[in-house]
Amino acid sequence: MKQSESNSLYGQFIKRLGSKKPTSEPARHARRAYQTRVKASLSNTVLGLSIAFLFVPLLVIVIYSFNSAKGMNWSGFSLGWYKKLIFSSDKLWNSFGNSLIIAFSAAAVSTILGTLAAIGVNWYRFWGRAYIQTISFLPMVLPEVIIGISMLIFFSAINVPLGMITIFIAHTTFCLPFVFLLVLARLDEFDFSIIEAAHDLGATERQTLFKVTIPAIMPGILSGFMMSVTMSLEDFVITFFVSGPGSTTLPLYVFSMVRYGISPVINALSFVMILGTMLIAFFLRNFLKNIAAAK
Repeated sequence: MKQSESNSLYGQFIKRLGSKKPTSEPARHARRAYQTRVKASLSNTVLGLSIAFLFVPLLVIVIYSFNSAKGMNWSGFSLGWYKKLIFSSDKLWNSFGNSLIIAFSAAAVSTILGTLAAIGVNWYRFWGRAYIQTISFLPMVLPEVIIGISMLIFFSAINVPLGMITIFIAHTTFCLPFVFLLVLARLDEFDFSIIEAAHDLGATERQTLFKVTIPAIMPGILSGFMMSVTMSLEDFVITFFVSGPGSTTLPLYVFSMVRYGISPVINALSFVMILGTMLIAFFLRNFLKNIAAAK
């Protein structure tokens, strides 16, 4: 009997020892606030490191574009590289002009085709619709080397001389899926009751397309256009395979300069392009805000 009592007492002792004391409400709030501070500090640290990783190289380019020396040793402030960029860099400006022509023309064509394709796939039900949606992902997931080689083989098979036209076709091909998916995502949020209301008021399908649908999805169209311009401007791999004589773009020209050492003129051009991109993004942001406010 005594042994059973001692066992029960021992069990109660172990149970009390293992049981947790109820936590008070202030203690729970303090613990929750501490965990929130830890998560916030970790998020801020990761955010700071990510921003530094992305923007510190750009800051270095901007700083050394004002360096009077050609190397990495700072020897004084100078605008000489900007002067050389403006007045003594004809080949660089020619390659930059080729890049702009190809970028905006390919972006315009891919935006038109991608927008119409997205509207057709989203609105209509036809045979092969799922197949079109599937193959539209291929240029996005395939390595650019494979796309460039396949384009080169295709143009050689049909005897098309390499040049600006082949670069334009290649850039339109790999920019098209991005526009298609951006516009398709915008159409998924589209209110189709507006289309029915336009038809009830007597609007034809063409009038509905140009006066109702396209203005409503204009943010997605502009986003696809700007993404296409950016991707075309910075592309090197595909352009390297499909370019020909007299069709040197800016990435190809910069690559040819690497063999002899990059001139700080490229730093000056990079700063000019950064400023231009920031201005375009600022005006485009305000334009999209005005479109959203008008609705």
